[in-house]
Amino acid sequence: MKEDNLMLFFLNLKLSLGSNALEIMENNHNNVVKPKEDPDNDPSVHVFFKVTDLYQGKRMPLYFESDNDSAPMHLLSRPQADSIPFSLSKLPSLLEFFQFSNTSIKAQAMETTLRQCESKPKGDEFKRCVTSLEAMLDMTQEFFGSVKPKVLTTKILSSNHTLYQNYTLVEKPLEVNQSEMVACHSVAYPYLVYYCHGHKGHMTRIFKLALRGDNNERIESISVCHKDTSMWDADHVVFRLLGGYPGSGPACHVIPIDNLVWVA
Repeated sequence: MKEDNLMLFFLNLKLSLGSNALEIMENNHNNVVKPKEDPDNDPSVHVFFKVTDLYQGKRMPLYFESDNDSAPMHLLSRPQADSIPFSLSKLPSLLEFFQFSNTSIKAQAMETTLRQCESKPKGDEFKRCVTSLEAMLDMTQEFFGSVKPKVLTTKILSSNHTLYQNYTLVEKPLEVNQSEMVACHSVAYPYLVYYCHGHKGHMTRIFKLALRGDNNERIESISVCHKDTSMWDADHVVFRLLGGYPGSGPACHVIPIDNLVWVA
């Protein structure tokens, strides 16, 4: 695409986002839990629990980010996404266009996203960053092959949503029958981008949880339990929250409401 056409597209994109570009970055830059966050001062890290906590009547503190109606909820089309540089090498021009200071949190979040997307997979890990609907469909086909996967999401069923409170499992957890899984997390960027990752083989267990908050809020949560944590950072917040160490046992977490879990 010629430079003038590219800038025209950027202008149209910026107009479609309006003032939301700043708000999106503010709301999304903490979507991925950082391994070294302080659990005593940041309630957003309280998404982890033990597999032994999965029984009816269990009460535990959990954090669920609220749905942001002002942010764009749909992926760009492939022509739109392919017309936008999505590369760490283009970060300076992208920051200039979106009017983000080089030293701002938003700039740091964009850089983190681009570095994460350009990093190489570890071992047999599968990973892709998805910027369009067509790319999402291509990603699922590449991972699952001819098998048609289904998508699971966490749903807030009440209007009185509270970000952080105690929730009780009001029904027996329902395990989802699956042999392979890819999780897609929305990441900090001025438009919707998903970081998708998974492994071949049965390395996770997935549960549907019926939760009721202390304020009677209802949430249908998709939760993932990782069987093998041996490759996790020893300083990961999960071990400070739950105890243990890498490889000491499974670790589970709720899936945020704007994330996708593909299973087959």
